Amino acid sequence: MSDTTSATRPSRRAATLAGVAAIGLWGSLALLSTSVSGLPPLQVLASTFAIAALLGVARAARRGRGLGALRALRQPLSAWLLGVGGLFGYHALYFYALSAAPPAQVSLIAYLWPLLIVLFSAALPGGRLRRRHVAGALLGLAGVWTVLTAGGDAAGGDVGLRAAHASGYLAALGCALVWSTYSVVQRRFADVPADAVAGSCAATAALGLAGHLALERTVVPTAGEALGLLALGLGPVGVAFFAWDHATKHGDLPQLGVLSYGAPVLSTLLLCLAGRADASPRLLAACALVAAGGLVATAGAGDRPAT
Repeated sequence: MSDTTSATRPSRRAATLAGVAAIGLWGSLALLSTSVSGLPPLQVLASTFAIAALLGVARAARRGRGLGALRALRQPLSAWLLGVGGLFGYHALYFYALSAAPPAQVSLIAYLWPLLIVLFSAALPGGRLRRRHVAGALLGLAGVWTVLTAGGDAAGGDVGLRAAHASGYLAALGCALVWSTYSVVQRRFADVPADAVAGSCAATAALGLAGHLALERTVVPTAGEALGLLALGLGPVGVAFFAWDHATKHGDLPQLGVLSYGAPVLSTLLLCLAGRADASPRLLAACALVAAGGLVATAGAGDRPAT
């Protein structure tokens, strides 16, 4: 293969760093969501994904794509099903899970998706599951468990699973399966441009709006809530999904799966800094476990071209 062809391939390290940026933005999701907690969840979903879709259009226009970016929407049905199914499916299941089970347990089960990414990525062509990936994922999972069990009492109850909340637990497990599958299968659509994410966001917003109009009562947001929606739509929903799209298509998937455990820990740290949660020795221990997991998983990783 010529050096010119190799040079045109996206850097695996740069793509992985894009995924780290997405993970960092997702760490702000819980804190930003507290500013819109008074709004119906499907209304929030529709609003934030509409902003993300507009962000995608602006991104294409800034790059000089103009109306030509519309060609990015002409993708196979399978690509559309993956994009919309991943974005809408995860969030619909997550909002249902939160309504049917305590948030600590929901978060714990839903955040199995990083571990599943590590495991599922071995099934990709050329995929290889290394011991350091498994060890790092398990350390990260232990860190998330530490954070969420520490928050369980504060949320009103222990972390024990109860039969009355079974549907919520199953929905949370569905979240983990949907998002990990979406993230790994993205690699098979590496030729689909990132501009297509705007279409998936628009379709997700439309589905959210339809669900909102059918099931919820519209609430006019206050100025603070409107700013919260804008921040969510631009950051954890907007930029994060475009960055994650690039990362999952061209980055190191096992490494991304392990590093994803940083999101719930970062989320907890931000809540503590904002006075929305109390810092504790468990939190410090969780941060140490997640940091150790990231170091173990990335030890010896090189900058190889994406396959």
